[in-house]
Amino acid sequence: MPANIEIKARVLDPIVLRQRAEQLSDSPVEVMTQVDTFFYTQRGRLKLRELGPAPAQLIFYSRPDAAGPKRSDYSIFLTEQPAALKEMLSRALGVRGVVRKTRLLYLVGQTRIHLDEVEGLGHFLELEVVLREGQGEDEGQAIAWDVMRRLGVGAEALLEGAYIDLMEKRITSV
Repeated sequence: MPANIEIKARVLDPIVLRQRAEQLSDSPVEVMTQVDTFFYTQRGRLKLRELGPAPAQLIFYSRPDAAGPKRSDYSIFLTEQPAALKEMLSRALGVRGVVRKTRLLYLVGQTRIHLDEVEGLGHFLELEVVLREGQGEDEGQAIAWDVMRRLGVGAEALLEGAYIDLMEKRITSV
């Protein structure tokens, strides 16, 4: 199963962070609109990611809910029939919630920098250090900390969980 090292952080100044990401990036920004439908599961998280005209992705992932760089194991299944798959999964598992976001993607070596504007939540940074064959978690975590430092993001901005968790907390605290 593929793995990466991930962090999620709240962003206070998206304009400054975007400028820093552009300076570090190996390629031009890719802008994506994503709708993630999360389904109830016994373990891990399961979401159907709709990407507009591109094939949708059914993504299962498992990672600890902790701030800071952490390992995420994942599987991705591409589908040309997202509506039918969403209907089937909704009936079988139930829909936990839907996250809508605009994502700016920058690539820095083996790190994917995501600058996300999440509907109803605000601005966030996600880093995904895609682990290479035989590469250990420690090395991936060191890369994540280095990219965070280069972006000017401190440990105090780090968050636990996924966007769906933040949405559920926001709803229950209102």
